[in-house]
Amino acid sequence: MSRASKKNIVDPARLSGPEKAAVVLLALGEEHTSIWAALDEEEIKEISQAMAGLGNVSASVVETLLVEFVSGMSGTGAIMGSFEQTQKLLAAFMPGDKVEGLMEEIRGPAGRTMWDKLGNVNEAVLANYLKNEYPQTVAVVLSKIKGEHAARVLAALPEDFALECVTRMLRMEPVQREILDKIEQTLRTEFMSNLARTSKRDSHEMMADIFNNFDRQTEARFIAALEERSRESAERIRALMFVFEDLSKLDPGGVQTLLRAVDKEQLGLALKGASDGLREMFFSNMSERAAKIMREDMESMGPVRLKDVDQAQVAMVQIAKDLAAKGEIMLAGAGGDDELIY
Repeated sequence: MSRASKKNIVDPARLSGPEKAAVVLLALGEEHTSIWAALDEEEIKEISQAMAGLGNVSASVVETLLVEFVSGMSGTGAIMGSFEQTQKLLAAFMPGDKVEGLMEEIRGPAGRTMWDKLGNVNEAVLANYLKNEYPQTVAVVLSKIKGEHAARVLAALPEDFALECVTRMLRMEPVQREILDKIEQTLRTEFMSNLARTSKRDSHEMMADIFNNFDRQTEARFIAALEERSRESAERIRALMFVFEDLSKLDPGGVQTLLRAVDKEQLGLALKGASDGLREMFFSNMSERAAKIMREDMESMGPVRLKDVDQAQVAMVQIAKDLAAKGEIMLAGAGGDDELIY
């Protein structure tokens, strides 16, 4: 979900106030982080958001802004704003847990307030989370976001539950500030933080993604060789890998979204090598007629090469990851600890 900007900034006039402040603070570097201490939490959050998505800033822009902010100070060359640089600077003067929480919030959907952020979350993803909450809580959340977005979320909720939420909204009294604050905090810790974690990527996650694209024999060979050198790394990569069988963790809405995106011939080939449980899960999310046709097509294929099945399964996993990146489905990792909350 990373939204780090790829723009190349050459015109300071196109920058907003927080972006200008972010450029100056990046140019000043870690030796002058005491400046941050003079800012309140909301200002830190806003400047950090701008800094993390800044991208490349030319030396001429840096110089112009430094002259604008501090008379007589000249530019120090081109700089690069990124999540990593922002986190490093914040860590110099903020406690680690606060830095981590702030960076997770930045990685999540855009928006200054929690309700702005919710407005940028795909309705299916938000509905998957809210369907496990109390109807009264959902009613409060839906009353705080834009009507058009609330309508899409309601349509994505189970019908009986959605009607109960509508009833609560019709009878709802003004919500006390303390209750609203508690709901915001719950959304931040239980939903947004999990949503933001999908954008984190360390070297083991990168390798897990590469290993996902190996065929089974190559994957087994590399894992075995890596285990001899570093069992811990091999186990961590194995835990982070999202493989075809992990699609069994999709909810019915996610399965149906994936089915619409996958070529039917590719699906049949992938299911030839699937476990009985996963195969039945896909069939149960099709119409009776479509499932019957798919079974017949798979039978008519006869024996198929393992290599072709692997390629079809890897392609389906990649489609699922692309859909997850767009916020259309939610994937639960194979490791378990980072499983996402629906």
